[in-house]
Amino acid sequence: MTNVKRKKFHFIGSRVVKTGVAVFLTAWICSILEIPAVFAVITAIVTIEPTVADSIRKGMIRFPASAIGSAYSVLFIFLFGNSPLTYAIAATLTIVTCFRLKLHAGLLVATLTAVAMIEVIHSNYFISFLIRLGTTTIGLLVSTGVNMFVLPPNYTEHITQNIESVRRQTARLIEQVFQRVIEVNNHDDVLTSINPADQVYKKIQQTETLIRFQKEESNYHPLGENEKKRFKEIEKQLICLRLIHYHTDNVLNTPSQFTMWGTKEKKTILLAVNELVQGLASKSKIESEKHQAYLKQLSDMFWEETGISRTKPNVEATTFPPEVIIIYELISIYQLVDKYFEHCGPERVTN
Repeated sequence: MTNVKRKKFHFIGSRVVKTGVAVFLTAWICSILEIPAVFAVITAIVTIEPTVADSIRKGMIRFPASAIGSAYSVLFIFLFGNSPLTYAIAATLTIVTCFRLKLHAGLLVATLTAVAMIEVIHSNYFISFLIRLGTTTIGLLVSTGVNMFVLPPNYTEHITQNIESVRRQTARLIEQVFQRVIEVNNHDDVLTSINPADQVYKKIQQTETLIRFQKEESNYHPLGENEKKRFKEIEKQLICLRLIHYHTDNVLNTPSQFTMWGTKEKKTILLAVNELVQGLASKSKIESEKHQAYLKQLSDMFWEETGISRTKPNVEATTFPPEVIIIYELISIYQLVDKYFEHCGPERVTN
């Protein structure tokens, strides 16, 4: 029962509430002015955007687009009357013109306006055209105002939840990838058996979109100093997680036919991975001594297997065996996890 209530509450979110408020106010203003409300309401509905900045930016596009749709509608009603040909030509030319003028954000409103006007205009074409522009303006202004002052968008909590989700998913992905790569001696089998990398990537992209929304929103609803600091930390955390995903993906796409590793080397890598995964999954810092010990072992394995001197690197070496690549990627992931914890703040990390 609790889950059902939560789902219902989630469905009736702020954007739904703001759309209802915008429609009511738009229709109310139109009734006071004694002008048709349908076109203003349509504009108000589609102009509620995730951020105030989007509402303003797209509103500046939708106004001229609606004017184009209205103009075509009036023109072809005058030429052909209320006929199927009028609907077809008005809609087609509206779409083509908006596309040519790169008014993509206003294309839907313009086309709906063009075809809807045909049914209601019978005379006074120019006056009808001006009224449609007025109703469009009312819808744009009301929806933008509602978006700005009624339940202003705040994505910080959603972003934080996404970061936590990505962190846990990334930990599971690291564990799964390294276990499969080390234990399965066939590259094709590894690629076909692991798919969660795409899910993590989609979650990262979604979170980056929310961060962009929050940055745009901060121009109209500035964050406090503590919120700004926290938001910058979150951005840096996401960068670390994206890079961890990148290096994990490199491991996933590295051929896993090993010839240089025995049981001991594989066990060392899996133990290092396990320590890393436990820390990242539980959001607890890796114990310093263990951390340094594993890094030293991995570093020694790297230099030993490459055959490159630390002090005099072989600049002619252009290719590395898969074992070396995997160790390099794991060391990189270790370092990125350290950076991730640096940006979490001591009060948000379990020691």
